[in-house]
Amino acid sequence: MTGPVLALNAGSSSVKFAVFQPGDAPHAKLRGEIEDIAAAPHLLALDAAGVVLAERRWPSDRVPSFTDLIDALLGVVDAHLGPDELIAVGHRVVHGGPDLSAPALVTPALLVALEALTPFDPMHMPHSLAPIRAISAARPGLAQIACFDTAFHQTMPLVATQFAIPRALSAAGVRRYGFHGLSYEYIASQLKRHAPALSRGRVVVAHLGSGASLCALLAGQSIATTMGFSVLDGLVMATRCGNLDPGVVLYLGRLGHSFADIETLLYEDSGLLGVSGISGDLRVLIASDDPRAAEAIDLFTYRIGTESGALVSALGGLDGLVFTAGIGQNASAIRAGICARLAWLGVRLDETANTAGLAVISTADSKVEVRVIAANEEAMIASHALARLLSDA
Repeated sequence: MTGPVLALNAGSSSVKFAVFQPGDAPHAKLRGEIEDIAAAPHLLALDAAGVVLAERRWPSDRVPSFTDLIDALLGVVDAHLGPDELIAVGHRVVHGGPDLSAPALVTPALLVALEALTPFDPMHMPHSLAPIRAISAARPGLAQIACFDTAFHQTMPLVATQFAIPRALSAAGVRRYGFHGLSYEYIASQLKRHAPALSRGRVVVAHLGSGASLCALLAGQSIATTMGFSVLDGLVMATRCGNLDPGVVLYLGRLGHSFADIETLLYEDSGLLGVSGISGDLRVLIASDDPRAAEAIDLFTYRIGTESGALVSALGGLDGLVFTAGIGQNASAIRAGICARLAWLGVRLDETANTAGLAVISTADSKVEVRVIAANEEAMIASHALARLLSDA
């Protein structure tokens, strides 16, 4: 079975999409986004050259249902596929729990299983499942494949997944899972294609966006990562706290803060926003002369440096460092700050290459090869969806 595949990457306020023809990945025939879906939705679709193919806005006083938005997206896709018809939709699903370790065809039974995982990640799983339901309503006969962000980290050794808690809790699924797996899997595939020698070595990948994490790759496989049981763990993020002493949560509870208040504080009011008191957007902080902005940036790069050191320990050394995602790809000053903190490992940055955003930004004498690779989770989703369809054919 061959034909175009639609990849959907849904978040809390937007849905990114891309259409791939078999064999075309990582280059999409069509890609775009519906942003601000809850307030004033804006749909934008671009062709492979970046030319606008379609654009539509809905007024804030007449926000359509999510199903209607997905139906509008499908209409745009259909209009620009010509005689071709979609053969499948692949979805990024944030959590696969302890058992779902490979892309899976969506069935009623799978939806029940995914619903049961919602308590593991109540902030993201509803957004992962909403487009699956919307597609089912709009195109009930269209095959859908769920691709799990946690699956790539199934290669981590047991010791990297454990918490020092009673075994009964571990058996119930309280363990380190890791996230951003589709992004890391794509990076591993690109290293294998463009830097095969490095791909066989020890690499730390920095997925730095509003959500941020690091992954230790050994010969292309995940052996450790900074996010654990939830997406709150690890690095300082736009509005999420990252590593936090559990005693802080107990302290807040004793002060009378409700569970809901603590959840909001840790997910929405912390991170760069909480430290700076200005914004969770690094672009705003970099442009600011407020000392609190500089303090937040310093903490951001400091924690990346210290967490990188932990992953280097897990790897037993470091051959490569890769930056990806919005901040990693576009913020040369942040890359420079992180590389400076990792100079003790032999990282040497080529300032000219870094400012220009070249693919390799380390000097020729650097002991660690430093690269910048654009994220492309949608290509990974489409690839998985097509492979799953072919395996079931």
